[in-house]
Amino acid sequence: MLKSVGVGQGLVVMHLFCARMSGTDDEAVLGAVRRGEEAGAQVVTVAVLGHKAELCFMGLHADAWVLRDLQTSLVRAGLDIVDSYVSITELSEYALGLPAEMADMRLNPKLPPPDKPAWCFYPMTKRRNVGQNWYELPYDERKELMYEHGASGRKFAGRIVQLVTASTGLDDWEWGVTLFGTDLGALKETVYTMRYDRASAAYAEFGPFVTGLVGPLDEILARV
Repeated sequence: MLKSVGVGQGLVVMHLFCARMSGTDDEAVLGAVRRGEEAGAQVVTVAVLGHKAELCFMGLHADAWVLRDLQTSLVRAGLDIVDSYVSITELSEYALGLPAEMADMRLNPKLPPPDKPAWCFYPMTKRRNVGQNWYELPYDERKELMYEHGASGRKFAGRIVQLVTASTGLDDWEWGVTLFGTDLGALKETVYTMRYDRASAAYAEFGPFVTGLVGPLDEILARV
């Protein structure tokens, strides 16, 4: 039997961006997600807006094999995976010393949050340009910049839930950012505001954004 592969502390996170094909079996898609959840995975289902995908399945579990099984089942159900992102939950070096409850929320989030159906995902990396290299800054300066950045985000408490996951060595970017919002305007306002922080304005590179609507999978399949 295959040995479980996890993080040690926290969860593996997999975003699968999918398109429906002519042979997609909706009942098999529902069954794939149901089996993943029965195995203990959290599976957030999203109807994607725009051309980049039709559906997103955001899976979280301590064992990467459970997420791999979910991926296999979705493909066998006839979905085409057009893009993906793999990352893990973490407690960053700037968040050490958090109270145990807050630390656990970052390592073991419970998703999706209630009353926040607007959703977006984007990857990001810190710059390494000459004269603009995040990793050449002293730790105390980086920590101060991240504290400022976090303070901007906390202004949106109640409207936004943010999950930042680490992907250095796991995918093409260093972090994946998933936002759940009360509405699409909250997503836009949050990202726009936080881009003015120096940690972001001077040192962050952003990848493509995918935006969608969170909901029950059976209802999403009926409308996508």
